[in-house]
Amino acid sequence: MGQTVFEPWNDPNEKPLIQFKGVTKRFGEFTAIDNQTFDIFAREFFALLGPSGCGKTTMMRMLAGFETPTEGTILLAGQDIAPIPPNKRAVNMMFQSYALFPHLSVWDNIAFGLKRDGLAKDAIGDRVAEMLKLTRLEKFARRKPHQISGGQRQRVALARSLAKAPKLLLLDEPLGALDAKLRQDTQFELMDIQEKTGTTFVIVTHDQEEAMTVASRVAVMDHGRIVQADTPARIYENPNSVYVADFIGDVTIIEGTAKRSGDGYEISFAEGQPALYAVSDVQLTQGQRCYLAIRPEKVSITAEKPENLRNALKGKILDIAYLGNLSTYHVELPTGQIVKAQTANTRRLSRRALTWEDEVWLGWTDTAAVLLEQ
Repeated sequence: MGQTVFEPWNDPNEKPLIQFKGVTKRFGEFTAIDNQTFDIFAREFFALLGPSGCGKTTMMRMLAGFETPTEGTILLAGQDIAPIPPNKRAVNMMFQSYALFPHLSVWDNIAFGLKRDGLAKDAIGDRVAEMLKLTRLEKFARRKPHQISGGQRQRVALARSLAKAPKLLLLDEPLGALDAKLRQDTQFELMDIQEKTGTTFVIVTHDQEEAMTVASRVAVMDHGRIVQADTPARIYENPNSVYVADFIGDVTIIEGTAKRSGDGYEISFAEGQPALYAVSDVQLTQGQRCYLAIRPEKVSITAEKPENLRNALKGKILDIAYLGNLSTYHVELPTGQIVKAQTANTRRLSRRALTWEDEVWLGWTDTAAVLLEQ
């Protein structure tokens, strides 16, 4: 049997765990969250992604109960959470600083919330053991936070947050303090733990790669609004605006005007440059301003003109970023526009290498670029 795809948002019979209904949050004159309505489902790993000041942290603080909406309601499992104080919600929050008690052992840090809830001693012991095993910290139970590494402290904070079996765990930039290699390892650990516990995770991050790695869905935010909420693959391959295309990954944006042609459009973008062609379902009027978003890995770069591609532009190599397995070429068109092309370095550079100042041809297929209205 094939594994069923986890997509509760596409199932009309699924009830969301969290519902934002027309939620606005103002601080004085400033609107931090602007009339947002969206759902998050049980067992989702949902990422709020955006630049500083886009409202993602306010969103999370409202879920935690540290802020209340100015307008609208937030429902958790069908219940309005506004009247419920933070410590009574089935919600836990893990902070970027981890906020561990330095004088308590790892074991006592994890047990803290359970003790405060007056759980029986045996039950506490069992639950802490379970959490230590889940986060692979059994060996460190007796150590104090300063005697373990940053990555291990991160796991203690996670174990402590999950100990009370919340319906929802909020993670605020949880990997911000870790170095790059450790961040990557920890991302996979987080996903693993989330899957094992079945807890709904909502993560706030400004790191697009992190959001794309861990999340079932990513909500890209801008000025207090969710611009697009979708699976990482759809956000990358089918962004709904230049903002989203530009925010996620590397992209070249070419601005032009559209003219209907076959099952797509011809896009004129500069005097003396050939029109580009894009297959698209977008409905544009004759001569409408539009944008082509093209990912570097979809652009080929060759010394000779590509015979079989309708989209072919001539340019000159300005820059080459060599990343071991990939090389990204920054190619300048006669108009001054820069287009990025990426090639995989599958073999040693045996064929004539393209180098700076070389005249080259760029090409891509009719379906490679995304045509956008805004």
